[in-house]
Amino acid sequence: MRILFIGDITGNPGRQIIEKKLYQIQQDYAIDFTIANGENATNGFGLNKKVFEQLSVFGIDAFTMGNHTWDNKELATFIDQEKTIVRPLNYPANAPGQGFAIFTLPDGQKLAIINLIGQYFMTPTAFSPFTAVTAALSQISSVTPNILVDLHAEATSEKVAMGWYLDGRVSALVGTHTHIQTNDARILPRGTAYITDVGMTGAHDSVLGMDKDIALERFLTQMPVHFRPAEGDLQLNAVVIELNQEGRAGKIETLQMVEPSL
Repeated sequence: MRILFIGDITGNPGRQIIEKKLYQIQQDYAIDFTIANGENATNGFGLNKKVFEQLSVFGIDAFTMGNHTWDNKELATFIDQEKTIVRPLNYPANAPGQGFAIFTLPDGQKLAIINLIGQYFMTPTAFSPFTAVTAALSQISSVTPNILVDLHAEATSEKVAMGWYLDGRVSALVGTHTHIQTNDARILPRGTAYITDVGMTGAHDSVLGMDKDIALERFLTQMPVHFRPAEGDLQLNAVVIELNQEGRAGKIETLQMVEPSL
C-alpha cells in the first residue's frame, strides 16, 4: 500500500496547487490512498462544506483536522455525515465527528486513520493523546495492521515521544501543525514511518501560509491583526509512505514542490 499524506492545506493557494498537481503525483507514485490535513483549508481557518467537496473531487480520500477544527462553525453541521473527515480523537467524546476511521480500499485492504492533538502550547487543551491512542488501538489492531496517525502538535518533543511510543504498533506517525517540513523522515526500528512535521501546502512566500506583511505587523506592533492567506507562488509539502502486507513501513519519502500560482 502506498499512502500520500499532504501537509496542512492553507486557504485558496493550497487548494490551487492540489488541483494543479495532485493527480500527477498520484500517478507518478502509484498512490493507493490520499490523506490531507484540512484544518486550514477554508481561508486558513477550518473547513466548510464547499471546500471539503472541492478537495474531495480533486482526489483527496480522507481528511484529518487539528486545533482549528471548529473555527468554521459550518463543519459541525455536516461532519457526522461525512465519514472521510477525522477530527482529533482526544477532544471530548460528545464533540461531533469521529476520532478515527477505517477505510476499505478498492483492492479490499483496510487502512485506519487516527487523528490526535497535542497537549503542549495548544488551545484548546485536550486530554492525553497517549491515553486516547492506546484505547483506539485496542479496537483497531484486530481489524487491520495498516494504521496511520496524524499528531497535530506544537511541541517537537511530544511528537518524537509519540513516535517512540507507537513504534511497531502503527504503520506511520506523521506530525502536522507547525507548517514547516522537518528533515527527519525515517523508519523507526520496529517498522513505523515517522516525520515530526509534514509541512504546509499553500502560499510559498508567506509566514506559515499567511500574508507576510500582516504577520510582520503583528510581531512589530503586538497589536491584533486579521490574518489572511498569502498570494503568489505555491508550495506543496507531503510524504509518500509505502507499507508491506504486515502494515510495516518500508519507505517514507518527503515531497517539496514550488509552482507559480494559477
